[in-house]
Amino acid sequence: MHDRRNGGRARRLRHRIGWRVASWVGGPARLRVVVVLASVLALNTADTGTLGAVAVQLERDLRISHAQLGLLASVSAAVGAAACLPVGVLADRVNRVRLLAATIVVWAAAMTASGLATSYVWLLLSRVALGGAVAAAGPVVASLIGDLFTPTDRARAYGWILSGELLGAGLGLLVGGEIATLLSWRYPFLLLAVASLILAVVLLRSLPEPARGGESWVPDGALGIPLPDNDHDPAVDDESESSGSSIKVLASATVRPVRERVRPVAELSLWQSLRYLLGIPTIRLLIIASSVGYFFFAGLRTFAVIFVEQWYHQGQSAVSVLILVIGVGALAGVLLGGRLTDLALHRGAVTARVTVPAIAYTGAAMLFVPGLFSQAVLVALPLYLAAATVLAAANPPLDAARLDVVPAGMWGRAESLRTVIRFAAEAVAPTAFGLVADGLGHGRTGVGLRDAFLVMLLPLLGNGVLVWMARRSYPGDVATASACDRLSKRRRGR
Repeated sequence: MHDRRNGGRARRLRHRIGWRVASWVGGPARLRVVVVLASVLALNTADTGTLGAVAVQLERDLRISHAQLGLLASVSAAVGAAACLPVGVLADRVNRVRLLAATIVVWAAAMTASGLATSYVWLLLSRVALGGAVAAAGPVVASLIGDLFTPTDRARAYGWILSGELLGAGLGLLVGGEIATLLSWRYPFLLLAVASLILAVVLLRSLPEPARGGESWVPDGALGIPLPDNDHDPAVDDESESSGSSIKVLASATVRPVRERVRPVAELSLWQSLRYLLGIPTIRLLIIASSVGYFFFAGLRTFAVIFVEQWYHQGQSAVSVLILVIGVGALAGVLLGGRLTDLALHRGAVTARVTVPAIAYTGAAMLFVPGLFSQAVLVALPLYLAAATVLAAANPPLDAARLDVVPAGMWGRAESLRTVIRFAAEAVAPTAFGLVADGLGHGRTGVGLRDAFLVMLLPLLGNGVLVWMARRSYPGDVATASACDRLSKRRRGR
């Protein structure tokens, strides 16, 4: 009887905690979407985090240099960039959930090959296959977010979903490093392959394909995801499209759309789509800024463990604690960045989604500098914590802003364009960091990586200026995208 009573209390407690977490995200249905899509992003960064965690073992066992280690990360990003454009077209035209599940299965096969590699060449080829598989994640996830979350809630939703990137990278660095220390560098890759297959099944069973253009937005507090309604009235879409005070202001007559860009966009060819997207001033600025941010993250992920061991002379346990603390700061940054930006938007700050990232990039670069110069862990840790929090806060509003200024029928292609440039930056970053570190180190332990990080902070600082410039074009580009969506819906309603 006592055990039964305790079991009932435990179930009620779990139920209460579950509802509390769901209320933070926006209800059970939104929580399900967030968990699934965040897990997809987590899988990608868990792999790159694992690569950084086992870097010391890989360099020792395969007898490779910093630059060769960087090439392992670079090659998968380069292949992903090449595959991303056709995937973006598919994301705008086929069932996105099935497309994503299929690529995750390929992903699992590539990670299995990584874990079984017996030479550097074998490992390098497995990373080539992995790069082709991860190409689908960015365009498909962005398109699904646009069709599942209302415009004024997207930065908050992005914050929760992007937390998957950080959790995945953290688990890869921490768990992957511990498993590699206990067993071998092969086991973390094999475990990720198993997790990938499980995720593919969960994705197909738990996430239905939403309708495009706002018919499947998940309301706050909903228990399930709305299914497409063939009798949906396009006039209702015109009203819901502009929900939220600030989005409504931007899409209203007070901000004029750019007339030459108001056209049906769904049937544009790939090259016509690229020309159209690159003609949007805000998109050009945001894509460059986002890619520079991921460039820095890619180098940081690859060499963070080696840097901490060499510069601060700390062992694996201390490295794990340092990564955990910084990861918590970054996680807080993505959650707060999205939530606070959407609150500002609701209160009338119409350019909040570009102003916040501009301030965040500048602040993060300035916080990293004194931390890199200090060799005392207790002095550097709070600086890194603050820098990681501020830097991570830039991503959710930046990603939501890109959806704001692109017509809904092009979300997949727009994200594929951004992902191509992001992957190109990530492909260059690890090798560039490694070459700069090798060139500046001159045999001094840790100095080369410290100087490489300092050099790579310069473009991050320039990002602040770049995003600030987008404040001028953002309102008109939002109005233009809204006008395109209304035109497309009227044509579908005929």
